[in-house]
Amino acid sequence: MGTAPSDLTKAFVVLPAVQAEVATRSDEARLEEAVGLTAAIDLDVVEAMIAPVTRPRPATFLGAGKVEQIREMLDARDPRPGLVIVDHSLTPVQHRNLEKEWNAKVLDRTALILEIFGARARTAEGRLQVELAHLSYQRSRLVRSWTHLERQRGGFGFLGGPGESQIEADRRALANKIDRLKEKLDQVRRTRSLQRAKRKRAPYPVVALVGYTNAGKSTLFNYLTKSEVVAKDLLFATLDPTMRAVVLRSGQRIILSDTVGFISDLPTQLVTAFRATLEEVLEADLIVHVRDAAHADSEPQRLDVIGVLKEIGIDEHDERPVIEALNKIDLLDEEERSALQMSVRLSKERTICTIEEPARIAISAVTGEGLGELQDLIDRLVTAERETFVIETPASNGAARAFLHEAGDVRSEETEGERTRFTVRLTRKSFGQFRKAFPDAVIVSPGEEVRRLA
Repeated sequence: MGTAPSDLTKAFVVLPAVQAEVATRSDEARLEEAVGLTAAIDLDVVEAMIAPVTRPRPATFLGAGKVEQIREMLDARDPRPGLVIVDHSLTPVQHRNLEKEWNAKVLDRTALILEIFGARARTAEGRLQVELAHLSYQRSRLVRSWTHLERQRGGFGFLGGPGESQIEADRRALANKIDRLKEKLDQVRRTRSLQRAKRKRAPYPVVALVGYTNAGKSTLFNYLTKSEVVAKDLLFATLDPTMRAVVLRSGQRIILSDTVGFISDLPTQLVTAFRATLEEVLEADLIVHVRDAAHADSEPQRLDVIGVLKEIGIDEHDERPVIEALNKIDLLDEEERSALQMSVRLSKERTICTIEEPARIAISAVTGEGLGELQDLIDRLVTAERETFVIETPASNGAARAFLHEAGDVRSEETEGERTRFTVRLTRKSFGQFRKAFPDAVIVSPGEEVRRLA
């Protein structure tokens, strides 16, 4: 009996629910996320199911009965789905066997996320990082197992069509390509390091937005910066980091950074390959963790983000302050909103601004609710370490005056003859930058006496 022609735009999504694995969220929520990931690369999900797994089989991961059931379900559809998404990691052998059993292309969770990143990356660096992650993942699969797969349209090798060149199966050539990519990425990282060094010389604090994918970071970024970064109700809408200068309500200037969204079970290849992107977070003076407060799995998502941050070196011992922006409160009903506002009020009494115990604030990046308060909190935290200095400069030195007004909080400014005296609050970093840039200035007093009067 023949089967219906297969269609690579039609996808069948399977979530293996392994009994031995401890899950932080429901199977239904995990399946919903898997469907969302699949839809993020414009695939039509025609069927989605949870497949209980008592004990993973070395050959196919799923049980024989479930493998047969899925094949029958594929055969019953016309056109026949040409793609099956298995939302779990598969070994090369399991991958190959399932493709044979189902007569369809198979993507496991790692391959699916790599495919999305391949479709989303816009900058040269982003594409290099994705390709490196893809090749690292394929290394064990290209030889002996996946040599029949063709290069994909515009992505990195999973959904290819006939007539395109095959992925190179030679192990040595693959290793050489990986080495060349690593060299290119090292050059990009050196460039980024120079850019970060320039930002360190700038007297503005850097604030990084982090959060689970689709939590609303880009919408918040657009609201605060009045820019138009891609912000869609779509997983991984933002991939490449974006930075903009923002002037807060107080006049304090900051640099705001929008980063890639995190996700549970992020492929290790991507954690490594995207480390340069995530290093933007390591350089921040303040971290704003944007959470989708209206999502059923908001708490598990929070734990996933904290887990990734810990992987890159940001833990409860990190000294930089953290704000948790509980976003999308416009989607909550009155009872849920009241409960959230109560928890925010209680958190203010005991907050210590760490990743585990952040300063919490309820916001809506769509309606603007709470964003004034968020700006004020950011302002307060980035200026918390300022000290008061009395500084004299030549009255003709307009550059020094401009620096103090931009980088600090000028409390008073008095000009007598050829000298101008400023009483100004500055961070130690800005104070050091000022002394280096304007050696002719006289520091009258950086002492405790002035600070007490301020």
